[in-house]
Amino acid sequence: MQTAMLSSDFEVPFATEAADYDIVRRAIAHISEHWRAQPEIEAIAEASGVSASDLHHLFRRWAGLTPKAFLQALTLDHARALLRDSASVLDASYEVGLSGPGRLHDLFVTHEAMSPGEWKAGGEGLTVAYGFHPSPFGMALVMATPRGLAGLAFADKGEEKSALKDMRARWPKAQYAENTSVTGPLAQRIFDPQLWRPDRPLRVVLIGTDWEIRVWETLLAIPMGRAATYSDIAAKVCTPKAARAVGAAVGKNPVSFVVPCHRVLGKNGAITGYHWGLTRKRAMLGWEAGKVATA
Repeated sequence: MQTAMLSSDFEVPFATEAADYDIVRRAIAHISEHWRAQPEIEAIAEASGVSASDLHHLFRRWAGLTPKAFLQALTLDHARALLRDSASVLDASYEVGLSGPGRLHDLFVTHEAMSPGEWKAGGEGLTVAYGFHPSPFGMALVMATPRGLAGLAFADKGEEKSALKDMRARWPKAQYAENTSVTGPLAQRIFDPQLWRPDRPLRVVLIGTDWEIRVWETLLAIPMGRAATYSDIAAKVCTPKAARAVGAAVGKNPVSFVVPCHRVLGKNGAITGYHWGLTRKRAMLGWEAGKVATA
């Protein structure tokens, strides 16, 4: 009974953020389409269906920065600025053992991979708990095994069944049971930066081939507020010409946001290629930029 109450309490602030995200998503879509014209907040607010004042306050509450600052953060110039720093940042993160300042603002994660035998068995004999929870980026599908977080996906309204089907295909022979008392506390850990503590790392179970896991482990080294290219990742896994294969592995990441595939950009700085939608990828980058700026 106590666990259920805690799970419900966990979701109160995120229910507000999830409701905000419906408006924010429209704002981000407008910004993404018209960023070259640098639209004023009045135009963005009109496209979002709220007043300029309401959008200003809602956006600051959601992302920690104004719509105008968010617009600036998502222009290609900003993306290129991230890329100019990406290689050195990625290298430095390895050299310092991921203990640099960027990690102060990031998830503290410890992970393990399923064995080749377990992966090939498709999860046979395993029970996976799942639940849908509000998040800053819309409804989140959280999946867990006794060993830790095993999946994180996102769904716009009406797409929940499709998201669940997509994630269940990762472990086709596993048994699935909806259990929000298990997944609720995990959702809170994932989306509340105050709970990102080095002494209580979030345990993640990675599901994939050896190659895919190497790519996902490299993604974990990209600090919050930074970005890397597919070529950067390929160089780190010692296959510099395999950027296309890296892109395929990034697209199969089963633990979105926690394993930050949204921080990977195209070679020219373009925000491309996100399994759960480019608007959500832009939202994640902007949300993180706000958290870093206000930390």
